Amino acid sequence: MKKSLTPERTTELLQILQKRFEKNMDRHPNISWETVAKSLQQNPEKLYIINEMEETDGEPDVVILSKDSKDSKDKNSNKTKSSNDIIFVDCSAESPKGRRSFCYDQDALDSRKEHKPKHSAIGFAKEIRITLLNEEEYHTLQSYGKFDLKTSTWLATPAAVRDLGGAIFGDRRYNRVFIYHNGAESYYAARGFRGKIIL
Repeated sequence: MKKSLTPERTTELLQILQKRFEKNMDRHPNISWETVAKSLQQNPEKLYIINEMEETDGEPDVVILSKDSKDSKDKNSNKTKSSNDIIFVDCSAESPKGRRSFCYDQDALDSRKEHKPKHSAIGFAKEIRITLLNEEEYHTLQSYGKFDLKTSTWLATPAAVRDLGGAIFGDRRYNRVFIYHNGAESYYAARGFRGKIIL
């Protein structure tokens, strides 16, 4: 069953997104709000997903994740993305408040015998139908501002790392972006995850 917002919430959310879009034009040069609004109105199900990002304090905004004009393959899906795609990304200054204290994925959650976190990053992302940022995308997001100065963000982890029990995360400290590792079953009050959705 496809989900959609009420007309009232649709109007309210579009106003929130427009205000954020116009305040941060450096994240999406050469894209007009009219183009974005038209795409959102034609995709009510994806607008519903963006609302889930908003409701969990992700502050989604349009971000150009491809720095060049060449098409590139999204590492987390089979869809080809290009610099012309409209991609909403969690742009909250710190990791989204509504998505913290999660371990990395379901296998990690299942491995904990006690003191289990309430959810996993991968599991929650699937529930609200967004995709975790990968390391490259996280660096690109950080080029538009200073994110995760006090928090950290789980990132889509290469299979070779995950197969050995680990997962990666990023943050910004000392005016530099760092990528680290942890056991996938670990979780912290200051660590959440950022996601994206392509319209």
